Amino acid sequence: MGEREQTDFQGFITSRWPQLMRTAFLLTGQQHAAEDLVQSSLERTYVSWRRVSTAGDPDAYVRRIMINIHARKHRRKLKEFLTLQDSGPVFDRPEHGDRMAQADDRAALLHALAQLPARQREAVVLRYWEDLSETQTAQAMGCSIGAVKSNAAKGIAKLRAIPALTDKVGSRGEK
Repeated sequence: MGEREQTDFQGFITSRWPQLMRTAFLLTGQQHAAEDLVQSSLERTYVSWRRVSTAGDPDAYVRRIMINIHARKHRRKLKEFLTLQDSGPVFDRPEHGDRMAQADDRAALLHALAQLPARQREAVVLRYWEDLSETQTAQAMGCSIGAVKSNAAKGIAKLRAIPALTDKVGSRGEK
């Protein structure tokens, strides 16, 4: 890889690291596993950087690699449970409002996401956290748009049925 490509790749990593870490954390549920997932994905991206950078959407390429690596690693598991203790550094962004309530909301959401099957969690994270279109999510997950719609709908329905989340949303709406 030439010096210019090295610089481009380093710039990509620097600008995208926080977003990639958040996505990886929501997929894996653990800080160290998210770091490993992002690093493994970026290693594979580095090997193909010349082709990836000219294709125009390196984010989609890295997301697809992350989904594939995560799916391969956890293929045998039907459910994973998040360790909420690891959530600290990934979400340390200043936000408006009550910080304690935000921490409670975040913990409830992470615990609820942990209860979803892997494919539903992937669809929900990519569609609603990453704000990808159904087409982009399908490409990242390597499935049809119908499968994305189905998994996302089922995942959202399960999240809506979790009392800890509905209590939080209901109490926020009453104010």
